[in-house]
Formats: sequence, C-alpha cells, structure tokens
Amino acid sequence: MIGGIVSCEDRVHPRFSACSGWGWGGPCCWIRAQLLWDTCPASPLLPAPASVTHRQAQAGAAMAAALIWISLLGGLLEGLGGTEAQQTTLHPLVGRVFVHTLDHGSFLQRPEHAFPAPAPVPITYHAHLQGHPDLPRWLRYTQRSPYQPGFLYGTATPEDRGHQVIEVTAYNRDSFNTTQQMLVLLIGDPEGPLLPYQAEFLVRSHDVEEVLPSTPASHFLTALGGLWEPGELQLVNITSALDRGGRVPLPIEGRKEGVYIKVGSASPFSTCLKMVASPDSHARCAQGQPPLLSCYDTLAPHFRVDWCNVSLVDKSVPEPADEAPAPGGGILEHDPFFCPPTEATARDFLTDALVTLLVPLLVALLLTLLLAYVMCCRREGRLKRDLATSDIQMVHHCTIRGNTEELRQMASSREVPRPLSTLPMFNVHTGERLPPQVDSAQVPLILDQH
Repeated sequence: MIGGIVSCEDRVHPRFSACSGWGWGGPCCWIRAQLLWDTCPASPLLPAPASVTHRQAQAGAAMAAALIWISLLGGLLEGLGGTEAQQTTLHPLVGRVFVHTLDHGSFLQRPEHAFPAPAPVPITYHAHLQGHPDLPRWLRYTQRSPYQPGFLYGTATPEDRGHQVIEVTAYNRDSFNTTQQMLVLLIGDPEGPLLPYQAEFLVRSHDVEEVLPSTPASHFLTALGGLWEPGELQLVNITSALDRGGRVPLPIEGRKEGVYIKVGSASPFSTCLKMVASPDSHARCAQGQPPLLSCYDTLAPHFRVDWCNVSLVDKSVPEPADEAPAPGGGILEHDPFFCPPTEATARDFLTDALVTLLVPLLVALLLTLLLAYVMCCRREGRLKRDLATSDIQMVHHCTIRGNTEELRQMASSREVPRPLSTLPMFNVHTGERLPPQVDSAQVPLILDQH
C-alpha cells in the first residue's frame, strides 16, 4: 500500500506482499516481481522491467504455485508426525469380567469450562488387535448409537495371559476427524480365593449396554446377595442374549434384548438357588408354570430375571481326569455275541453263471425266430394281390400309368419353345424377361392373404 492506495502488489496475493527475510534479490521477490508484472502490466506504480518477458512471468507463477503446495504439504506432514496415539495400560484378570468404556470425552479435545455447553458429537469406534483385523476371541465391542459411549468387554481365559495391544480408532461423524488410542492389556491371574460356585442369570429387563457400567453391575450384585450364602460375589461374564441365539425384540417401549450375567463366589449356593435349578422347577417351566422359588426375589423390580433360565455350575469338586487309552494289539477279545465263521466252504459258481448268461440268450433267439417267420414266411405275394383286385380297377390303373408315360415322352421330345406366359421370369405388363421391380413392403408375407 502506497499513500493509502492499494497497489497491485497487495491485490495479487497477501503471501507475496513481503519477502519473509529473503531479501529483494532472493527468489521469492524475483517470483513476486514476475507475478505482479503478469497481473498488472499497466500499473503506474510498478514499472515493467525490461528483462522480464511474458513467458518468464508464466514460469514465475508456476513456481509460486509449486512453493505454495510444498509449504502446505510440509505443514500437513508436520501435523501428522506430531500427532501420536494416546496409550492407556489396563490390567484384565483371568476369569473376571473386563469392561472398558470408550467415552467421547477421551477422544475429543474441547476447551475446559466452555459456555454454553457444546452440542453432542456423533462418534463411532473401530477396535482391533494390533496386527490383526479383528478383536481377540475373548473380547467384544458394542455401541448402541453414535451419541452414546462404546464398550469393550469380555472375560479372558488362561490361554490369553500375557500382553495384548488393542488399537481403537474414533471417527467423528460431523467433522470426519479420526483419533487413535492404544490400549495395552496386561492379562494376569486374579488374587484371592477361587470362585468354584458360579450361577448364570438371564435378565430380561436390560440390554447389555445398560449393565456394563459399574453402577448397574454393583446394584445387581448387591441385590443378588440376598439370595446367596454370605460371601463376596464377583462378576465372571456378561453376554448379550443376541450372542446366545436370542431374537431382536420388537420396537416397543419396554422391550429389551436381554443379557446373561454370570456371577461367581467362594460360598456355596443357597437352598433357594438350588430349588430354582432343580429338575422339578424345570418340569414346571416346561409346562408354562412359574418355577419353585422359596425365598423373596430381592432382584425385583429393578432386575426382571427369567428364573426358568438359571444355571448353576459347581467347580468345587474337581472332575476326574480322563484315562488315556492304552494301545492294544489289534486283536479283538473273545465275545460270545460275535462269532465270525473261521472257515468258508468251497462253492461252485459255474451253474449260476450258465443260468445267468444262457437263459437271456435263449429268450432272445426265440423272439428273433418268431419275428423272422412273421416277416418272411407270412407274405401274401404279388400274385395274390393281383387276383384280389378287380379287372376294372386294374385297367383304370394301367390306363393312367400309360397316359402318364406317354405325356412324359412327348414333353421330352418337344422342340417348340415354351410360351412366355409359362416362364417364371416373364412380366405380363411390360413383356420383360427380368423380374419386375416390386416393392418388398407391398408383397404379403403369406401369399394366401393377397
């Protein structure tokens, strides 16, 4: 800007209004001068240099555009290189349920104490084992909607001990930004007593996302304590009813998918639970009647449990180890019910072979002789046919045949040319021997229709 007047240099591009410390003799100012000359050649404020041509101005503009793209790509690569995935270390235990909440706040960078409160952002997640396309077999992922948090849950087995890395990628559905987070799972053995007594309940009144948070799970354990012997209860596994073959409920208010909750304890089962899982209760459930429940249902009304789907597992008594089969000698022992014959008597199959082959041949030969007799020996003959025919019919036939032969001989010896009207290529109207020019569109496809 010179004297309050915006020069052409300022109107070309603000990036070229300064040389950024390179000096007027640097390449930046040389490009700027060429670009200004190409854009405003008639500007009185910028006299045209004599050494700058129009082709040089185009080359300078191309170089300027290349520098702009290089600077943008450099900034983008620098931003990508500076972004590192967050890393979180977790400690799942073998035989204990593991739940990790994927909260939107841990993936979004929002200013603290923002007023007014920002609108909720839809975010979806994709989790997989590092180096693999899917999660490990013991871990599941669920999310009800993009506006609700996601959950990683499952129960590790003894074969899963060790170190596992889960990569979680969050997708912002509004801005299409992605954020990555690394979950380092150090799976180890639990401390404390074992849980040999385990019971599994089907809760019809909840979905799996409603039970995974710590608060509903602790409420369920507290309510279940009134039906169990005194002791510490721990969650062993949580599974959606859909993963166990359940049906998707109708979109009616109050209908839930259902969730299976397995609880373990070092204390034995109570009499109430044993009665619920007894064969008598199962028989009543099969008849559509309520099961036997001798105690007060402390889980109602917050948790509606299907008492016909309660299963108890007692691992306090170790199962006997299966004996390894001993290899035998390959000879069956003596069995009074299986007495195979030791010797087979000799048998002559010549008679059977002769009967099988000769009988069909004899039948075929008889049929051939009968057919030959009918066709060759039973013919009436020409003489018998002529005798059976009347003389008038024979004379008529011979006359017709003789006349036909005479006409054929006369036609073959005739030297007079045929009439033109009998020729197929003769045109009656013009007298031409060539076929007339007939419009094919006027010729009927079926001659009988003409």
